[in-house]
Amino acid sequence: MNDAYEVVVIGGGAAGLSGALMLARSRRSVVVIDAGQPRNAPAEGVHGLLGREGMNPLELLARGRAEVRGYGGEVEDGEVAGVARDGDGFDVRLADGRGVRAKRLLVTAGLVDELPGIPGLRERWGRDVVHCPYCHGWEIRDQAIGVLATGPLSVHQALLFGQLSDDVILFAHHQELTAEQREQLTSRGIGIVTGEVESLEIAEDRITGVRLAGRTVPRDAVAVAARAVARAGFLAGLGLKTVEHPSGMGEHIPADPTGRTEVAGVWAAGNVTDISAQVGSAAAAGALAGAHINADLVMNP
Repeated sequence: MNDAYEVVVIGGGAAGLSGALMLARSRRSVVVIDAGQPRNAPAEGVHGLLGREGMNPLELLARGRAEVRGYGGEVEDGEVAGVARDGDGFDVRLADGRGVRAKRLLVTAGLVDELPGIPGLRERWGRDVVHCPYCHGWEIRDQAIGVLATGPLSVHQALLFGQLSDDVILFAHHQELTAEQREQLTSRGIGIVTGEVESLEIAEDRITGVRLAGRTVPRDAVAVAARAVARAGFLAGLGLKTVEHPSGMGEHIPADPTGRTEVAGVWAAGNVTDISAQVGSAAAAGALAGAHINADLVMNP
């Protein structure tokens, strides 16, 4: 890794690599610093991505890295520990002590899914514990699906999974449902189970049921709306902090439609700013941000 680049991209997922590709093709010096913790690593395949449907997430990233490098961009393994303003640019410090200077930053570090502390959820996450009907719904179609209520979007989530199976149950857990919500669910044939969920039952490397006090409800898969929090602690030195997302889904870094943040010279793309972005939309946002960073460097070198 060199001492300085025109652009440092923090995060090597679909958004970061797409942004880097756009910049490298514009003959910008760019390095992607990636901590190697992709959110979708537990999943068997990427879905809803035209031309790459079902591709293993790690294979997709490997191809993306090769494409960036093919145009002269660089990809470095490492974790960013902090960023500080350095004159008209930025000083990026890695956890291993290395440092690099950048004229512009593209933050695409993604997010962390914060799951309730119910035994079994984390162990099966990305396999038969899922969150998105568009990412995983087809794979669990026609199965017995349980939706664990965790917040204001859980009823909506149950309704969406009801499109994919005739056997969907919402586990209310600690959530009080309104009369309107109950009517929405029952009118669509979605069952409601009250009581605190204690754990998931797992046998032979798969979910077999949802355990409550004194009973177990058989289920093949469980959907849960995890709280999503952007990986952005390293930006504190710039005064750029996460805020609550308008959807109530978690915390994000606000940015305008081009990815520009409130801190001059810093752009953000992908899940770090758009919590609900899938791989395709994250990649598109990264490419758009890369194009705007290039234009900004043309006008303000």
